[in-house]
Amino acid sequence: MAIEKGHRFAIDFDDAFPQGLVMVGEVIPDNEYQSREDRAAGRPVRQRIDEVTGKRQWRAAVTDPGETKAKRASFEVTFLADVQPVPTTSEALPGMRPVELDGLTAEPRVGGQGEFKYQTYVFRATGFKAAASAAGKPSRSAGAASATGDSKAA
Repeated sequence: MAIEKGHRFAIDFDDAFPQGLVMVGEVIPDNEYQSREDRAAGRPVRQRIDEVTGKRQWRAAVTDPGETKAKRASFEVTFLADVQPVPTTSEALPGMRPVELDGLTAEPRVGGQGEFKYQTYVFRATGFKAAASAAGKPSRSAGAASATGDSKAA
């Protein structure tokens, strides 16, 4: 029995990111591509919808401090929520905040081009875990938003 393409595997946040994640910037809408002709015609920008959950997609750039390869340390997480998710932690540095995701899933995929391909993952989660211990690492309680990840190498 084969596992179908696009299957989402449940994974504990601490197993996927033992050193946590750092969100860089803010959560923004994940909009569909709009051509020059569409903009000139005044067509509205449409936000992407997740095919599985039917929720709106939002995205944010994150960095995995535990990743040894610099090119694979930063990637985008796509959040799934009816309203824009708000992180539960405060900024550690301007524009950077430690975050922890709840209900995390991983979807394997192939990254790279030509003969330089590698295993990577699309991460999705049900939300942010509530904020923070004194050590700067978020605590493990209630979720507030919904999240989906986009590619992190193994």
